[in-house]
Amino acid sequence: MPKLKTKSAAKKRFSFTGTGKIKRNHAYKSHILTKKSKKRKRNLTYSTIVHKSNVAAVRDMFNM
Repeated sequence: MPKLKTKSAAKKRFSFTGTGKIKRNHAYKSHILTKKSKKRKRNLTYSTIVHKSNVAAVRDMFNM
């Protein structure tokens, strides 16, 4: 059986921490920024951990 390929979209959007958790970036930071407050834009800058309800779906994209 051949090796399974990782989804290219997942490769670009997610990364793993040292403990195996999945990191993601926030959405809504790419355009129409004038109406968003400084605080909101600043908080969208930082990455966060994928919610536990979505972890299984993201792992499927990586064929884990």
